Amino acid sequence: MKTAIVAALGSLTLLGLLGCSTLAAQASDGNKARTIGGLTIEDKSPERKDKLVLSDAEWQKRLTKEQYRILRSKGTEAAFCGGYLNNKEKGTYHCIGCDLPLFKSDTKFESGTGWPSFFQPVNRENVWLKTDLSYGMSRVEVLCAKCDGHLGHVFDDGPEDKTGLRFCINSEILKFRKAEVTN
Repeated sequence: MKTAIVAALGSLTLLGLLGCSTLAAQASDGNKARTIGGLTIEDKSPERKDKLVLSDAEWQKRLTKEQYRILRSKGTEAAFCGGYLNNKEKGTYHCIGCDLPLFKSDTKFESGTGWPSFFQPVNRENVWLKTDLSYGMSRVEVLCAKCDGHLGHVFDDGPEDKTGLRFCINSEILKFRKAEVTN
């Protein structure tokens, strides 16, 4: 009993240190929609006419080993190592798996967490949110709405003058397209 209490307290402390949103991802009683920053946590992939469904073998051919590990196996890249962490160029970040536009550069901000952070997606319909209870934490996973690829997690500790959200996204599963300069 004492060990279980210590483990539970340890998990709560870890959640607090990681800035995880525990309220948003708590189990629902079935009558209340779970939300984070006003966004609904769906827990079910959205239906789309352009849905990309591939076999495991097809995904492995299409992606590098690291991209596959993150996008299809819900991995993460090491903090402060991602190629887009310090990118300051103007443009749009797309899903490496299906090319769906996910985030614009003008919504990117420095969070100090070691991963590219954004305060909102290009379009709410381009991502979906799912409860993630892995590793003894309660988090909200962010997935691509077209290919259901794992992108990262969203937390409610983003810029308060914007949405208050921090979409913490892996660089490895992003493809950046520079904005065209017009004169």
